[in-house]
Amino acid sequence: MARCFPFSSFVSQSTPTVSPKPSSAPVIKEEAPGPSAIWISPGSPLRIQSRKRKRSDWIPTGTQDRWAVKGMFGLKMQLKRRRVSTVRPEDYKAFNRLLGDPVVQNFLAWDRKLRVSDKYLLAMIIAYFARAGRPSWQYQRLHFFLALYLANDMEEDCQGPKHGMFVFLYGQDRTQRAKFQWLRAQLFRAIGWKAWVTREECEEIQAYQPGHWVWKRDRALLQ
Repeated sequence: MARCFPFSSFVSQSTPTVSPKPSSAPVIKEEAPGPSAIWISPGSPLRIQSRKRKRSDWIPTGTQDRWAVKGMFGLKMQLKRRRVSTVRPEDYKAFNRLLGDPVVQNFLAWDRKLRVSDKYLLAMIIAYFARAGRPSWQYQRLHFFLALYLANDMEEDCQGPKHGMFVFLYGQDRTQRAKFQWLRAQLFRAIGWKAWVTREECEEIQAYQPGHWVWKRDRALLQ
């Protein structure tokens, strides 16, 4: 059982700052709300890094928008919004490495009907890794299941099948399930509460390695 829980140490802080003004009454300038990330690795001291909210932090689904010229019509110029993905090569690297884990392989073989691990839910794992922004080597088996569980929370109406993950992680030990749920909430916080992933973004993630065997886990092919 994995014992590294790097998502468990994110907290939110917000402190107003005072900006002086020549007049007698001071003017209070507040920072935009946002989490100050505290990353705790086992056996290492706290390292606190605070930052102000940037405009890009408010863009949904972990992507940024850019504008490109679509066409010229007389004196008018039509623009179209072009999304720029924030998924990094190391996020794919971490995902592919975890697919080789024997427990993950047994779980995927068990879910033959793709109730909790079809290609879109698996693509969401990579999206969550990108939004958390951790180095690829820090992701372990537990993080794969945490991200997949959160993806099922967002996309699936039937919540029962996802509980099969507990059997592969903990066997018949039910005492660890409460800790798993707590860690899932920490992952949710680590990705900035942005758990929604569009179908378009999932397809862009799959297009990075279009021939990957895992993208053949398509429910439409089972019907």
